[in-house]
Amino acid sequence: HVQLVESGGGSVKAGGSLKLSCAHSPDLYSSVSMGWVRQVPGKEREGVAAIDSDGSTSYADSVKDRFTISRDKDKNTLYLQMNSLKPEDTAMYYCVAGFWLTWELIAGTANAEYWGQGTQVTVS
Repeated sequence: HVQLVESGGGSVKAGGSLKLSCAHSPDLYSSVSMGWVRQVPGKEREGVAAIDSDGSTSYADSVKDRFTISRDKDKNTLYLQMNSLKPEDTAMYYCVAGFWLTWELIAGTANAEYWGQGTQVTVS
C-alpha cells in the first residue's frame, strides 16, 4: 500500500522560504514521476512542479525560478524548496505520484494515482 506523507508546511512572511518534504513508502515504483499540486478553496487545482525518474523537471510559470523540486531515491523522499514566497503561494500543497510526463502535471492532464494528505502553506 503506497503512502505519501508531506511535511514542512507552515506560515511565513512574504519573501521567506519553506522546504516541503514528502516521504513515501519503499514500494512506490522507482520509475514513477512525482510532483507537487496546490489547491486553494474555490480555485482550480494547480500543478506547480514535477520530476521524473531521470531527474527531468517541469515548473508552472508562476513558480519558475523560485521553487526547486528534487527527489532522493535512497531516502524515499521528494522535496520542494520554495523561496521568495508570495501571498498568492498560499495553498494546500499535495505530493503526488504516478505514471505521467512532468509537463502533463503542470498542464493539468496528468492522472495522479497516488496522493498525500496535504500540508498547508500560508504566506502573509
